[in-house]
Amino acid sequence: MNTTAAETAALLARARAWAAEDPDPETAEQLLALAAAAEGNGAGSGAGRDLALRDLADRFAGPLAFGTAGLRAALGAGPNRMNRAVVRRTAAGLARYLLRQAGDAYVPSAVVGFDARHKSEAFALDTAAVFTAAGIETFLLPSPLPTPVLAWAVRALECEAGVMVTASHNPPQDNGYKVYLGGEMAPGDGEGAQIVSPADREIAALIDHDAPLGSIPLAGAGWTVLPGAGEPGDLAARYVSDVAALASAGSSPDGPGRGLRIVFTPMHGVGGETLSRVFAAAGFTDVAPVDAQAAPDPDFPTVDFPNPEEPGAMDLALAQAESSAADLVIATDPDADRCAVGAEFPGEGWRMLRGDEVGSLLGAYLAPRFRAEAEGAGRPVFANSIVSSRQLGRIAAAHGLEHRTTLTGFKWIARVPGLAYGYEEALGYCVAPDLVRDKDGISAALLVAELAADLKHEGRSLPEALDELALVHGLYATDQLSVRVASLDLLGAMMGRLRAHPPASLAGSEVVSALDLAEGGQLPPTEGMCFLAADDTRVIVRPSGTEPKLKCYLEVTAAVGAADELPAARAAARERLEAVRRDVEEALGL
Repeated sequence: MNTTAAETAALLARARAWAAEDPDPETAEQLLALAAAAEGNGAGSGAGRDLALRDLADRFAGPLAFGTAGLRAALGAGPNRMNRAVVRRTAAGLARYLLRQAGDAYVPSAVVGFDARHKSEAFALDTAAVFTAAGIETFLLPSPLPTPVLAWAVRALECEAGVMVTASHNPPQDNGYKVYLGGEMAPGDGEGAQIVSPADREIAALIDHDAPLGSIPLAGAGWTVLPGAGEPGDLAARYVSDVAALASAGSSPDGPGRGLRIVFTPMHGVGGETLSRVFAAAGFTDVAPVDAQAAPDPDFPTVDFPNPEEPGAMDLALAQAESSAADLVIATDPDADRCAVGAEFPGEGWRMLRGDEVGSLLGAYLAPRFRAEAEGAGRPVFANSIVSSRQLGRIAAAHGLEHRTTLTGFKWIARVPGLAYGYEEALGYCVAPDLVRDKDGISAALLVAELAADLKHEGRSLPEALDELALVHGLYATDQLSVRVASLDLLGAMMGRLRAHPPASLAGSEVVSALDLAEGGQLPPTEGMCFLAADDTRVIVRPSGTEPKLKCYLEVTAAVGAADELPAARAAARERLEAVRRDVEEALGL
């Protein structure tokens, strides 16, 4: 690494100053060891010194950017990592925002939750201590619990804010800090939803990244730890009761259709106990966990990435389902805000359903529940993101419901006025927005099980339900292409190439519309391009919001007249998707 002696000395001084006030002995020791290696102390090669310098420079490259997703980064010492010092400064900035918004009108309240990742509980306790010292009425969840429980608590406790310490399905070395607003601070459709602009910018402006940690007051006590399992008023039990009641809205938990064998994995996360309680309360008793993945483990030892969408992540669950003659596979990601579904398909064997397939199944299952409301004023609304399948719009229209398309992210879906159901293709489903104004893998899992049980009672299956959707609403086949790049700068260059040289056709069908999403229109401006072909093939290309990756969402459609035409129609759709993929790769210069 090419740095001057003065630059190296300044970097080492910053590292040692950080370590001197670091409240976490582990990260302080880590940083001092790194500084010693960068200085060349002790045995070590020049290459090792260079690596240490690069690591230090990255840790101090700048503070983590606080945005609508809060914070998310690798754990470690330094302002560009997730650690207790960064969390305390962030909590202090968020507290300033809450107090400024409340003024003299009321005392704001906040609820803080955490998952079972490394450092999550410490980050939550630091947040509670900062909030309480600032004069915010603060509630702390009693143990590692799913993100949907925290999102539910924001509404149930009528809090002005919620903080969830989690990195969801990120690798084990990461953690994060997710912020919700509610109560007096976000009345109406946005109550209990994730923050959006301008709140994120206003909070970020109030975070003093250079504040000495000693200047941030900390309370030694004074926050309320909410009741846990076995205690009167058990918070999670209240959530379980509310969610389990969703099943009886469709059919009685004591009625037919509960003879369903479910294999379930929480992916080493915190969803296992809560979802098991929900299943039991709703009458599902034949639920077998994947034992190797059942207990929370921050190292996620059985998977490369704790994400149900990643290749290999569901192998253990699918193998157990096949060997145990199960009817259904359910997985939640580590913080249980997302739900993955597996089923046995004729001629294919067991496979996981795509997010769009589950999204359409749930939409069709829920739509009849709103039939009476659909006939009056203020019709219920179904919503999904722009990169999700258009089939949901067809389903909503067939049942007399409104449909809205939003920007990517549940922070937008959750704010749709009159929302009755929303989803996005990345395994996120909001089936009960009055309870949780965010994606909720637990309530979604329950309703998928309810649907599968009802179908089994009728002698049908989820694959057959998908066939029925294709016959009634048209076949919609989707796929994704992700292009990882070495740096974020390359994403802009690739998008520029696409704007300058858009594809003329997709799978042989002429492109009749090329919409630059950055110019806005029916939706707020966002970086991306949308191409529509004459045969209704659609491609959306956008940069990832969290990774150096370009994401391409492909969808082809076809009308199917009869059930015996479906196998050929699905095969033709797969071939068209492959052809579309090749055209997109060529347009991107791959």
